[in-house]
Amino acid sequence: MSVIDTQALVIGAGPVGLFQVFQLGLQEIGAHVVDVLPEPGGQCVALYPDKPIYDIPGLPVCTGRELTERLLAQIAPFRAPMHLGQQVHTLTRLDDGRWHLTTSGGLAFHASTVFIAAGVGAFVPRKAAIDGLAPHEDRQVFYHPAPDAALDGRHVVVLGGEDAALLTALDLVQTSRCNSVTLLHRTDKFKPDDPALDAAVAQALASGRLQLVVGQPMTAEADADGHLVALQVATPGDTTVRLPLDTLLPRLGLSPRLGPLADWGLAMERKQLTVAPDTFATSAPGVFAVGDVNSYPGKRKLILCGFHEATLAAFAAAGIVYPERRSLMQYTTTSPRLHELLGVATPANT
Repeated sequence: MSVIDTQALVIGAGPVGLFQVFQLGLQEIGAHVVDVLPEPGGQCVALYPDKPIYDIPGLPVCTGRELTERLLAQIAPFRAPMHLGQQVHTLTRLDDGRWHLTTSGGLAFHASTVFIAAGVGAFVPRKAAIDGLAPHEDRQVFYHPAPDAALDGRHVVVLGGEDAALLTALDLVQTSRCNSVTLLHRTDKFKPDDPALDAAVAQALASGRLQLVVGQPMTAEADADGHLVALQVATPGDTTVRLPLDTLLPRLGLSPRLGPLADWGLAMERKQLTVAPDTFATSAPGVFAVGDVNSYPGKRKLILCGFHEATLAAFAAAGIVYPERRSLMQYTTTSPRLHELLGVATPANT
């Protein structure tokens, strides 16, 4: 396994994790980002992308998606690589004081500092409770976006009735890449946040481009070669129907779980990492925790508090990454060096 060397690894690409990258960049600390979700934004994008947020300084109102887009634009000058759709599994101390981390995607990092910005935990997809389904995961069953080969010309079933399921089904119908698209849900009623989404699904069903099967999937059927070929579905009429398929896309929502970080030996209190409120350092040297994942006297679970925590944590990290450098307070309004880092000024000719 090749190892990626980095000055900082940020675990979590939610708003606080993204702002952490910004503050690290101002300290000239290079960072990589890992997140279990397939796109940045954390719960702001995963749970309420279009709902208004009113307590971000300087923004009277913005959506979770808009806030994420603004933060991504803010960190763009620092070119932080993002490794999405994978979870950090292990954290171990190296002899030289750095940290060795591995991910579910097969990546390994050696990091001088680590920033845990995991919110209330890693948001992982809710698994479908279907007998015999587990062996087909990542082969014909995909909880995250599926590869093209699993979609093109295939009979695809989307499981669920929430926004994620409806949007996935509509996207497949509109691209016309699948042989057929079927939406499998326990009822024929949906409750999307946007009424227009409900109308779009109704239109796709009426046109025949999208099929609907109402019922509860019970068991997975495989052929002699071990390929998933169908689901046995219990219908509201107390009958069982066989639903053939090539690919299954469960979209049943997300649930937060602490996951592996609970086993890293870091001091915790009520499933939160205890930190020093002046640096937001955890019990392990060089490992910081910011945002909803941490706990300290007076803690408030607000995004703006997470921004404050990320700022102080970055200053503390600078003392680890650059131990010989004298700490100087610089302001983005006046510092030529910060202007250079942000790409708003040309370096002076020498």
